[in-house]
Amino acid sequence: MDFMEQVLDARTAANSLKLKTSDIKNKALKAMSEALINHIDEIVEANKIDLDNAIKNNIAPVMIKRLELNEAKIKSIASDILNVMELDDPVGKVLDDYTAKSGIRIQKVTVPLGVIGVVYESRPNVSVDIATLCIKSGNACLLKGGKEAFITNKKLVEIMQDAIKDFIDPKSVQLIGDNSREVVAKLITLKGYIDLVVPRGSKGLINYVTENTKVPYIETGAGVCHIYVDESADIDMALKVIYNAKTSNPAVCNAVECVLVNDKIKNVFLPKLKEMFDGKVVLNGNSEVKDIIDCNLITDYGTEYDDLILDIKIVKDVNEAMEHIEKYGTHHSDAIITKDEKNMELFLNTIDSACVYVNASTRFSDGGCFGMGAELGISTQKLHARGPMALKEMTTYKYKIMGHGEIR
Repeated sequence: MDFMEQVLDARTAANSLKLKTSDIKNKALKAMSEALINHIDEIVEANKIDLDNAIKNNIAPVMIKRLELNEAKIKSIASDILNVMELDDPVGKVLDDYTAKSGIRIQKVTVPLGVIGVVYESRPNVSVDIATLCIKSGNACLLKGGKEAFITNKKLVEIMQDAIKDFIDPKSVQLIGDNSREVVAKLITLKGYIDLVVPRGSKGLINYVTENTKVPYIETGAGVCHIYVDESADIDMALKVIYNAKTSNPAVCNAVECVLVNDKIKNVFLPKLKEMFDGKVVLNGNSEVKDIIDCNLITDYGTEYDDLILDIKIVKDVNEAMEHIEKYGTHHSDAIITKDEKNMELFLNTIDSACVYVNASTRFSDGGCFGMGAELGISTQKLHARGPMALKEMTTYKYKIMGHGEIR
């Protein structure tokens, strides 16, 4: 299908979808969940083609992991749809209701954004997450997944469209069939047709979209996430948190990329850190770190590895840690491990990131973990959404004004 034809179909679908009741949208979501379960074998077969191609093209193992779908993952994805289905409908919420001096009644009411274009890489589960959130919030979506997952995404969208056709316009969810870079360039300039564009993926992809789009966008920024281990930290807790934040899924944006260690505990903590990872994670540090543990020598920080690689730096106190995070961080997710309540409050109130943690892993920066069902992405900007962007953030509002013949 022609790309512009898909765009126009999405606009038509969005106009229809915004009028659907919560009950109808939920029926569509339930049908979608059931359909994924009923077509597990087909999805796995399609995914195998993408996996085989990825292996032939020497894609990194961590990226292969992001691409892979198996029966357990598909069942989990289907279950996530039902979780979103159970959440309150974000559309039609009256945010304010009052009568002005003129006599007119003014209501501020939530409404869908319209057509959302999402450009993303590798992870085919994102296709279902986005479709689910968009249907629930009354938005149509145009999905531009990476070519490495095209066969899987195509199968997922076909299944979802067939499942929802008895309840809503199946073109509410569409996969852009053109895998060229040119189609992304066109998508992000369609002001008036696309209401919001969301890039998810590498720093290069995000920068390209945000620097060239003419459409409003949400910057789901790169995740150079930090954990600062304070002088008063519980060492065992710090090690447990760091291990989880680095190894549970290193290829995601909320994985920790740099650990900052207070100077007063460096000789105790760093050897334990190295012993804990036991060669599983490549450790990088400056000369001060290398004097204590064997590691690769680096002179600069601020890299998002998306891999089992971790930077380490020694800092004199919480203030130097915060200065480092301000210089090298990406305003995504940063944490402090401490027992010092003063330092807790200072860190929480000073760090200018979407998600700021005390004594917990940065891996919780996720719409599902936050009780939002799923997420469109983690926004690192301040307007109009910040942090996990879920149902509520996928609406805007308008004013409904009722009069009795009033004039000005």
